[in-house]
Amino acid sequence: MKIAFQKLHGAGNDFIIVKYKDFPYEESFSQLAIQSCHRRFGIGADGLMIVGDSKEADFKMYFYNGDGSIANMCGNGIRCFAKSVYDEGLINNKIFDIETLAGIKTATIIEKEGKAHTVKINMGKMVFKPSEVPIKTQETKEFINKELVIEGKTFNISTVLMGVPHTVIFTDHLDLEIIKKFGPLIEKFHLFPDGTNVNFAKVQTRDHVEVRTWERGAGYTLACGTGVTSVCGVGRYLNLVEDEVKVGTEGGSLKITIHNDFDMDMEGSAQKICQGTYFFNNLQ
Repeated sequence: MKIAFQKLHGAGNDFIIVKYKDFPYEESFSQLAIQSCHRRFGIGADGLMIVGDSKEADFKMYFYNGDGSIANMCGNGIRCFAKSVYDEGLINNKIFDIETLAGIKTATIIEKEGKAHTVKINMGKMVFKPSEVPIKTQETKEFINKELVIEGKTFNISTVLMGVPHTVIFTDHLDLEIIKKFGPLIEKFHLFPDGTNVNFAKVQTRDHVEVRTWERGAGYTLACGTGVTSVCGVGRYLNLVEDEVKVGTEGGSLKITIHNDFDMDMEGSAQKICQGTYFFNNLQ
């Protein structure tokens, strides 16, 4: 069958967006994600989002990683989602709510020449409680600055929930070989029953951090919105950064603002790459 799609990216993290009315087959969303996100045999993307109706918000965002797994939230993805529905004229308000599996998120559109230029998302409160992340540990309050030894290498890790599980590792040197070798090992480490995203971060100054992310279900990505938000939240908790931080990634920069009780805002660009028709032939 033919499915209309758009492809957008947020800081180099790219996504395919499809309307539920054009593909109302929830049992096939996972297979559509696997096929359409493949970079050789499909359109190619880090994830797939479906724009649906919501009884609680203005829209419902269904999100699938490129491997077909469901994710509760995606920071760069939700900015692209917000730009897509706004630019398509599906909503006229510049502030609107999006239902996700991680709760309802509020998007604020910063417009330029009639289109969404940047998008600010209230990401909600960062969760420290290990049982809610979840983490298999005896710790009950938080899992911050804990030693992890894997294949003979020692890391100091901090793991939180920012819609999805995120592990943060502060380092003096962002080594891609280390990130790509140990990212997948930490992602699937037995401490994390649902897996974890893995973020390596270097603090340049108290208001500037560089981040590289190994994303659960997607692999190494150019940027991860929930990841950089988690880095800044953990960094603020450890008094490494200020309340407002510019974060550099390979794909671009984001601004994170940390409010009371670690309620977090993320702001950054979202850009449309292309649109077209995808031929999906495996509908059962």
